Amino acid sequence: MKAVKDAAGKNTVKVILENCLLTKEEIKKSCELALEAGLDFVKTSTGFSTSGATPEDVALMKSVVGDKALVKAAGGVRTYDDAIKMIEAGASRLGTSGGVAIVQGKEHTNGY
Repeated sequence: MKAVKDAAGKNTVKVILENCLLTKEEIKKSCELALEAGLDFVKTSTGFSTSGATPEDVALMKSVVGDKALVKAAGGVRTYDDAIKMIEAGASRLGTSGGVAIVQGKEHTNGY
């Protein structure tokens, strides 16, 4: 991660975890390593594995990175309520293909 951050210079760098495949301890350690490398974001998932972001995982990631990095919740954010839960848990960005539906108060039905 450090080599990527060094190569990126002043550009924003995020690491994408696949939280659904990791233990809580592995999520915590990954976030710690991201901080050590100076990354700007930690992201919950690619959105293409067995499940996406959960408020619990977002809160865990935020508890590790604090104000030193930002958390992006991605995968499974389909409704306005989902979006609010992720933001309340500590996400500063959301990755969703259903942005229009969320803003309209509808459920985005593609994906998980």
